[in-house]
Amino acid sequence: MEDLFIIQKEDIMKFTIKIIAFLVLGFCALSSYGQQITKPARGTFALTNATIETITNGTVQGTLVIENGNISAIGPNVAIPPDAKVVDCSGLFVYPGLIDGGTQLGLVEVSSVSLTADANELGDIKPEMQALTAVNPNATAIPVTRVEGVTTTLVAPVGGTIPGTASLINLVGYTPQQMYAGFKGVVINYPSAGRRGRRDRRTDEERKKQEEKQLKKLNDLWDNLALYHKLDSAAKAGSGEALDYNPKMEAMLPVIRGEMPILLEVNQASAIESAIKWVTEKKVKVIFTGVAEGWRVADKIAAANIPVITGPMLSMPTRTSDRYDTPYANAGKMHKAGVKVAIRSNDTENVRNLPYNAGFAAAYGMGKEAALKAVTIVPAEIFGVADRLGSLEKGKSATLFVTNGDPFETKTHVKHLFIDGWSVPLDSRHIRLYNEFLERSPGLEK
Repeated sequence: MEDLFIIQKEDIMKFTIKIIAFLVLGFCALSSYGQQITKPARGTFALTNATIETITNGTVQGTLVIENGNISAIGPNVAIPPDAKVVDCSGLFVYPGLIDGGTQLGLVEVSSVSLTADANELGDIKPEMQALTAVNPNATAIPVTRVEGVTTTLVAPVGGTIPGTASLINLVGYTPQQMYAGFKGVVINYPSAGRRGRRDRRTDEERKKQEEKQLKKLNDLWDNLALYHKLDSAAKAGSGEALDYNPKMEAMLPVIRGEMPILLEVNQASAIESAIKWVTEKKVKVIFTGVAEGWRVADKIAAANIPVITGPMLSMPTRTSDRYDTPYANAGKMHKAGVKVAIRSNDTENVRNLPYNAGFAAAYGMGKEAALKAVTIVPAEIFGVADRLGSLEKGKSATLFVTNGDPFETKTHVKHLFIDGWSVPLDSRHIRLYNEFLERSPGLEK
């Protein structure tokens, strides 16, 4: 009887914890939805008297017109449509929306509550897991991110050899499908003999064996994928039997067929060299991500013509013997070697710091112009969406922001924000909290 009571008590406690977690999640969702007081507005807008940083065609003084979600005109002598809402941008600057090349934004709400964390699924090889389906459009961190001019992010899964498939999203919309910005890529963590952190106590031999084991596993998978591709192609051509559905292989078919790139996470210098050889042998489209020690082998990355998404800049050196500013200078050194470099924050709740990551890269050798391109047109080119995003040109998506200064400086404020032509309100929990205490009453009277 006593044992039964203990079991029932444990069941009640578990049930109570689930109810509390559900209520907390509900409150977070309501708070997230409620933080946006004004809804985005669609229409015709004319941003007048502005300094327009086009990125691809220099700086233009004049007017930018937004119609039907796109930039319909840009220049010093632009006719303003009669129905346009005029936004006077005297003394202000217009930039294309910033693009973060790697985040978990919208995949994790509260890291300590497993029910709100969808960046890491069970298993080691799971390319069929789509990050897009797990994105929470009402994530609290999304409005916080937008107020820094970040309009577009790559949301990438983590954990395992193949964590899943990443997607590029615009930071406005009611559903993940509405947010989708036109790019997907399978994430692969390339095997490495490097230490996983300062607490990694494995010997050199143990780490080398683990690397060889993981690489064999990846190569075996690739051999199976090549066979699956051959049989599937034969079946579709009518010269073979239809295959049983295999979600892992189906998700990888676009990769081996050259229709989708791999986002290959690799950081250690020796692993980068190995990865260059591996992707050359496999003949696949690839984007290197992470690349923390890219500066050590920048000439080899450039020779292989592999684009890179590196970051965060705001991090510690990979080796204790390295200078403190090694992470800051990494992007600039690769850029100077001829590597196409984009920058990521690799963050969840602090994706808003993307412009400051780029600012550090600019200050430590990359230069302001290249660093600005590394968070605008370069990632757009890498992701194959440069026809819509990354610069301010007639016919492109009106995804941009208006600011009172250099977006890389912390004192700068974003004044207006547009995503696909939607005028998005600049409101967030951070702003509301700031205003609450800025305009607080003296306190309760005694």
